[in-house]
Amino acid sequence: MTKKKKPGDTSDSSGGGSRPEKPRMGAANHSEKGRPTEKSTGRVPEERAKIPPAAGSRRGAEDEAPEDGSVQGEVDFGPHDVGREEPDRKNERLEEELGELKDQLLRKQADFENFRKRLSREKADGIRYSNQMLLLDLLPVIDDFERAIASAEESKDFHAFHDGVVLIERQLTTLLEKNWGLKRFESLGEEFSPDRHQAIALEENEEVEQPTVIEDYQKGYFYHDRVLRPAKVKVAQPKRAEGRLGDGAEESQGE
Repeated sequence: MTKKKKPGDTSDSSGGGSRPEKPRMGAANHSEKGRPTEKSTGRVPEERAKIPPAAGSRRGAEDEAPEDGSVQGEVDFGPHDVGREEPDRKNERLEEELGELKDQLLRKQADFENFRKRLSREKADGIRYSNQMLLLDLLPVIDDFERAIASAEESKDFHAFHDGVVLIERQLTTLLEKNWGLKRFESLGEEFSPDRHQAIALEENEEVEQPTVIEDYQKGYFYHDRVLRPAKVKVAQPKRAEGRLGDGAEESQGE
């Protein structure tokens, strides 16, 4: 009894074992030759080109890199611009600092010159108006003199005029001593002192044992503790014992 062959069954009916069916080389080769391969074209298939690269992968970074090899976010100065840019910036910064220092120096010089002029002007004004207070103190004395003169012309009273002048003189000396340190000192009867007295006349006197002021021609004044003006005086000096000296000389000659 024979078995029916099934389609595609290559086994031999005679029982000699199954033999594999040989592929048709022509058809397979034709199909492979007809389709272009990746090696022959050098192109990537569309399926592979559409697959995005993995994040952080080296291949993805290489694909995203620009074609010229430059890195995004960096400025390409060129091989020679990098070395020249840094000194140029440094020179510009130094020039700006130098300009600021020059400006500060000019301002300081101008301020110092103004200060020096102001100080010189204040010093000159201080010297010029240093006697202002003194003159203000003397004005009332001048007013008193004017009133005394006017009163003497009307009354012709010599004694009243004399008394008025004495009061004015006392007022003036008191004012100068109290406000300005000007003090008059007395010399009559005092021992002669070259620091305080100026002798304009000499007189021998047996009553004195040392040079003594016997007459005061012009008063002397102290300015605080310093002699402002010495007094002009007449000085009496001890009389020389000429007789006694002569007698002693004669005795020495007789011996």
